[in-house]
Amino acid sequence: MSTADLLVEDIRRELRSIADPLLAPGQQQYMKSAMPYLGVRVPTARRIARTAARAVTDPDTSRAAALRLWDEATHREERYAALALLATKNVAGRADSLAPLEHFIRDGQWWDYVDEAAHRLRELLDADVVGMPDLLRRWSRDENLWIRRASIIAQLGRGEDTDLTLLAEVIEPNRQDREFFIRKAIGWALRDAARAHPEWVRSYLATHELSPLSSREAAKHL
Repeated sequence: MSTADLLVEDIRRELRSIADPLLAPGQQQYMKSAMPYLGVRVPTARRIARTAARAVTDPDTSRAAALRLWDEATHREERYAALALLATKNVAGRADSLAPLEHFIRDGQWWDYVDEAAHRLRELLDADVVGMPDLLRRWSRDENLWIRRASIIAQLGRGEDTDLTLLAEVIEPNRQDREFFIRKAIGWALRDAARAHPEWVRSYLATHELSPLSSREAAKHL
């Protein structure tokens, strides 16, 4: 059995050892998930993955384990653990984590997966991975709404380092989109940018037509 296989088995075993079957139905209902839950809270599932991977130094091992956890998942917490493996220090910010991230977004097709994956995209931007801004520009025009959402919220938490030109460019193809999750993402991204760049966001709102939802979200703290 490979090191990646052992890591997967360790995570699965730990998840099941603390599962609360009374919690699981409510989690599944809240997330509108076809895949069932074990009954492990999301922060706990992430912690289990991080703890299990603590001794792993080879990024290929962590990525292989993440892909196996995701593709063979029978319960949603296994997918949360897969995403958490891509946040470990030997993987986060590495260009070769992009392919599994894109796979998780396209395959997962829901906001909980996408919003967690967006943090990993921010780490790739912070690490100056070659081609990331251009990739996000392409993603902003993708047919898949979750890929487009990821491109819009990829800079959450960057503060002063937010690339405002890039933010405007990924919002532009989506400004008139009627999809709730896109409109919410636009407002969220602008609201976050306003923490460090309030005048830029005010100017943007004054010169760009947005949905009422996006505008309300963007202006919340201005």
